Amino acid sequence: MTIVDARALGRRYGTTWALRDCDLTIPESHLVALVGPNGAGKTTLLNMIVGLTTPTTGRLTVLDGIPAGSPAALDDIAFVAQDMPLYRHLSVADTLHLTRNLNHRFDDAFASARLRDLGITDKQKAGKLSGGQQAQLALTLALARHPRLLVLDEPTARLDPLARHDFMATVMAAMAEDGVSVLLSSHVLAELERVADHLVLIARGLVRLDGPVDDLTARHRVVTGPVGQPFPGGWTAIGSTQAGVQQHLLVRVDSAVDPQPPGWEARTVGVEELAMAYLRDATTLPHLAAVEAVR
Repeated sequence: MTIVDARALGRRYGTTWALRDCDLTIPESHLVALVGPNGAGKTTLLNMIVGLTTPTTGRLTVLDGIPAGSPAALDDIAFVAQDMPLYRHLSVADTLHLTRNLNHRFDDAFASARLRDLGITDKQKAGKLSGGQQAQLALTLALARHPRLLVLDEPTARLDPLARHDFMATVMAAMAEDGVSVLLSSHVLAELERVADHLVLIARGLVRLDGPVDDLTARHRVVTGPVGQPFPGGWTAIGSTQAGVQQHLLVRVDSAVDPQPPGWEARTVGVEELAMAYLRDATTLPHLAAVEAVR
């Protein structure tokens, strides 16, 4: 089953395209990292997936063919935004009561038990909770709906390292226990390298990378060789640096060539290094619309 399927998807605001020509097929039961610089189109994509906005062009379905934004889709998708949209003056008990009445499905016993385990009491005001507690409250409200897809838009951006670790531990436990699929947008690449098994990278409104992390890293290398020495035709250079008489290239292996020909040294690449190379490359491409996503 696919949790997101997009074909030629685009969203325009006035004359500006926030996202265009987006083709994605994201399988279920994965933690999908959505990466890109500010203004790349990540939030636009997430807003279309959860039904907060509609496409200008193309087609978008979720949860194995359900139109995004339809009532059937909304019942099975939970969304936690970066600003943790909680009513600050409501107590925790009133927050649970309100959420229960706004949703067709809400596991009140699960939510209450989980908040007790976290030391969050019914009488506390949402606005008086710490940043980490507010994040856990918002996540609990989402998980108590027992969604099939959990969409997280920079949920840990304002959290300290301990609160961020606890938040992600809860997400990973929900995946293991409930089988929920997760789509996570984040700038914390080191964190994503630890938890994500599928990567989508967007730059300047276009998808540059999309695929399982293991497949993407297996198709790339960091290679080192003398400055000026040509590299094999089966490689595509994504980024390069120079140190003295040596050049260091991050390359995509496009054919079944030996990844380490004479005169070159090669090593594997991690998610953070891979993402940074594509993000830097995107800033130098004058005609990014012509660049195809790597799948």
